[in-house]
Amino acid sequence: MNDSTPAAPLPDTPEFLGFDAIDTITCVGAGTIGGGWAAYFLAQGYRVKIWDPAPDAGEKFARLLDAAWPALAELDMVESADRTAWSMHTDLAEAVAGTGFVQESAPEDLALKRGLLAQIDEVCPLNIVISSSTSGYSMTEMATEAAHPERLVVGHPFNPPYLIPLVEVVGGRSTSAAAVDWAADFFSHIGKSVIRMDREVPGFIANRLQEAQWREALYMVEQGEATVEQIDRSITDGPGLRWPFQGPMLTFHLAGGEGGMAHMLDHFGPSLKSPWTRLTAPELSQQLRDDVVAGCDI
Repeated sequence: MNDSTPAAPLPDTPEFLGFDAIDTITCVGAGTIGGGWAAYFLAQGYRVKIWDPAPDAGEKFARLLDAAWPALAELDMVESADRTAWSMHTDLAEAVAGTGFVQESAPEDLALKRGLLAQIDEVCPLNIVISSSTSGYSMTEMATEAAHPERLVVGHPFNPPYLIPLVEVVGGRSTSAAAVDWAADFFSHIGKSVIRMDREVPGFIANRLQEAQWREALYMVEQGEATVEQIDRSITDGPGLRWPFQGPMLTFHLAGGEGGMAHMLDHFGPSLKSPWTRLTAPELSQQLRDDVVAGCDI
């Protein structure tokens, strides 16, 4: 995993398209994430071309769109949008013809991602930015087979992409700063809340925080310290109510009173270390698996 800042734009990198020139977007992969992206792009008024080799991909996307469109309508996002402005393709070159942006959302398989991004790169004009929805791999890992890795970026969304605004944008070792900037600005342009990451981080930012909480939830179930229902309520009726307005850092800053974060760290720092020593990942045993599944079925 590379942790350096993205490279400078290559001398022969063409200027990327202006946002006003984009009327078509290509989604590579039409699963839960890719289909969610396609629904969002449609709601933003774009024509969407979807590439997916599965024979039932069109039927599955149509069902996803049926479920997503009412929610998008409630958010006042579809007034001038055409929900029928999409097409399915099994030929990659056909799917990217005339596109202004590509969002890849194939399954999380590194070899598959490498090969697919290289194929997209091969058939896509050089002035088009190609983004990946990966939630686990760095672009440095995925771009190894692409001839033009300078225009490959990660645009990591949250499920469902048509409702959750956050997108984490980061380039790989060979990604140009211009491509990262373009992608971050484009996602902002279409209404997303963008974190332009300064460096590649395993698991990105939000997933790292989610996974820490997920680990603790599984640990407490395994130890018999809390039930699934109690864990969910502890968030939905507690800190989850303030998280839409203030993140964990601001929460603790405010908890420090007049002294703010400095008082919080200086006064409570020694006592905070004690609970950190309990942060142990549990083994995902069959019993733990069954207990968590049963708790969700209630």
